[in-house]
Amino acid sequence: MQYDDRDLRKLQLLELRILKEIDRVCRELGITYFLDSGSVLGALRHGGFIPWDDDIDLGMPRADYDRFVAEAPALLGEEYVVSTPETNPHQAALFGKVWLRGTRFATEETIEAGFDQGIFVDLLPYDALSSDSATAARQRRDCRFWQSVSYLSHAKSIVVPHKGALGAIERAACGAAHLAARVLYSPEKIVSRFNKAATCGNDPSLASDDLVVMAYATYEPYARSMMLPTSTVTFEGCEFPAPADPEAFLRQLYGEWRKLPPVEARRNHAPVELDFGPYA
Repeated sequence: MQYDDRDLRKLQLLELRILKEIDRVCRELGITYFLDSGSVLGALRHGGFIPWDDDIDLGMPRADYDRFVAEAPALLGEEYVVSTPETNPHQAALFGKVWLRGTRFATEETIEAGFDQGIFVDLLPYDALSSDSATAARQRRDCRFWQSVSYLSHAKSIVVPHKGALGAIERAACGAAHLAARVLYSPEKIVSRFNKAATCGNDPSLASDDLVVMAYATYEPYARSMMLPTSTVTFEGCEFPAPADPEAFLRQLYGEWRKLPPVEARRNHAPVELDFGPYA
């Protein structure tokens, strides 16, 4: 589906509502978090959401992420749901989400996986790379493998990079891989193997100064000093934590981040089903 401007703005404001509740609970618990990815870009370039964007990304150091998923559910308002791949075997993304109960944000992939996802905010745990280069390379390789297996095992309707004949071949290969992954690996095994690889560098005696969201292990690592301690940015008229050096973060992630992309490159996650539920 394509959004009309009214629905997109309503979606953004509901996500902002979730963000404010997460911020309240993190302050109460003393948990470190920060705006991440396109949310940082939106804050610095637009003062809020990128006009066509439809999600909010938050980063957390692994220890804070673990505390949040363990302790936050008891403190969040009753309309909020915390979902992780450990608690929901239908969730393919190997990171957490907080969504509004009674809403629905469904893609072809989530429908096929049986993942009943509401309007959400993503929680991305940051792990340290091992200081040993060989171990760090294996750490990232293993995380890429297990996240790919998770997506393949949950749904065969995966977006492929090409169209036409090559795209058809890629889709057929994904279909075959989907069947193989479901036979070979349970959701529990995938999550266990991913977490083992993701966290193997977090021991202070082994950790480097580089941090990575292991669900996106193809991205270049960020220097710890670029991310922590957090700074503050304005997003939709409110102040929220951001990486320590948000401009350096954006340069590494996007390059010329101040320049608007061409219209044809302005993508979002537009779902096939969107239901605002009690917030309509």
